[in-house]
Amino acid sequence: MENAHPWISATQVCPSILAADFGAFRSQVSELLAVGARTFHVDVMDGHFVPVITFGTGVVAALADVVHDAGGALAVHMMVERPERFIDDYARAGADSLTVHVEATSHLHHHLRRIREAGMAPGVTLNPGTPVSLLSEVAEEADNLLCMSVNPGWGGQSFIAASLRRLAEMRALARPGAGVEIDGGVGPATIADCHRAGANRLTAGSAIFSAPDPAAAYLDLVERVNAATVP
Repeated sequence: MENAHPWISATQVCPSILAADFGAFRSQVSELLAVGARTFHVDVMDGHFVPVITFGTGVVAALADVVHDAGGALAVHMMVERPERFIDDYARAGADSLTVHVEATSHLHHHLRRIREAGMAPGVTLNPGTPVSLLSEVAEEADNLLCMSVNPGWGGQSFIAASLRRLAEMRALARPGAGVEIDGGVGPATIADCHRAGANRLTAGSAIFSAPDPAAAYLDLVERVNAATVP
């Protein structure tokens, strides 16, 4: 299957705006775009699938122009029940990819195809306690396989070490040209190991936005990834 979204297979550090200053989304995103960031991770939480409520299509729409004008992308991670209800809404808002959980919906194969038909890159993920093998029947339909390295719902959690093994399993399942992403607890101490284990998309939130200088923190993570040797 040809990948209509080749940017998703590039090696990149993806800032997660869940950790950003909610009153300064555009300025912080613009600051990171200026130093080379291109894909921004947007966590959507509904208070049901996870106990936290975050933001919806309005935030995606508010960032779409500044990100797209710089040649960037908005990667939306749906931590919501029945995410298929919102596929068209996020496509209209300007999302470039939409990742859904295996635990949150039925008919996953169908919904991944619907995401692609809506013009977005389809992604699929699962919670840290869910076997990676549950991705095996849908991996061919996904442009991105996301490994959650913390339990979804809260920022600032510690990295789950078993995620490195799970990353390798996901890389083995991913079809040629697909991305493998890691999200949760990714920072200076873990990012190189994550890249070596098979992740080309390294999502970091607190490690960037909680730093005194987010741009400098982002560049430090990029340097660590560039220095890592992938087998």
